[in-house]
Amino acid sequence: MSTDIYYFSGTGNSLYVARELQKRLPDSRLVPIVGLLHKDVIETGAETIGIVFPVHALTIPLAVRQFLRKLNPASAEYVFAIATRLGIVFRDFRRIDRALKAKDRRLDSQFIINMYNNDVKGRDYKVPGETELLEIETSVQGQLDTIQEIILNKEMSKEEDSGYLIDLPFSRPVNNLLERFLTSCMTFSEHIGGVNYFWSDSACTGCGICARVCLSQKIKMTDKKPVWQKDVLCYMCYACINYCPAKAVQINSIPGVKSHTRENKRYPHPYAGIEDISGQKGIPDH
Repeated sequence: MSTDIYYFSGTGNSLYVARELQKRLPDSRLVPIVGLLHKDVIETGAETIGIVFPVHALTIPLAVRQFLRKLNPASAEYVFAIATRLGIVFRDFRRIDRALKAKDRRLDSQFIINMYNNDVKGRDYKVPGETELLEIETSVQGQLDTIQEIILNKEMSKEEDSGYLIDLPFSRPVNNLLERFLTSCMTFSEHIGGVNYFWSDSACTGCGICARVCLSQKIKMTDKKPVWQKDVLCYMCYACINYCPAKAVQINSIPGVKSHTRENKRYPHPYAGIEDISGQKGIPDH
């Protein structure tokens, strides 16, 4: 059973899951989503297709949306998706299923894995210690053992999300409206070019790492300083801010969301280096 595991990962959580899953699935390969987005049609000859990604604002990332529009899943007999997240409720596998249905395929199984948060703008954000990371790793490994068996047996597995750690704060009707609003904001964001709230402060050394890990190639170096090009879509992966060795990349506060990046530490996954993230682009890393 040949398997293509397509993945998108800004700071390494989803890459870690994709790598560990590949070890468990014979005749499988990892395929970075970003490196394929220049194509008009994304072809695969695999019998099984997997999509691994982080949850962005209660929905799937912009890059994954673009990927689904271009994917030709005709060869696939089985399709699964794995979402990694901090723990907030996630119900948008339906978006993937709709995209596949339009191409005469359906999502056969879906899984959610709780990992650590890379959104460092929150108040009192803390980077996990070794003990906490080990606990997360142990939990992930156990979940992947179960996921492996389901995929190898091509079982249907589409349970509703019941393992979330953080629910939306209002009544169910209001939460449903809030959920729709947030996922609609992501759609709107794609039409306006994504967010433009990143910047670098005086601690910047001009090393260019933020541009190297920028998955949408929004950042370019000008006079040894990063510039976030407004006419290039931001994938909101947070690679630039979490891999900056000088902690110079910051996020501006926006109405209703205050940013605390100047006082907070950063979180790249301990098993994902700069080359692992930048390598997803599939272009020479200069």
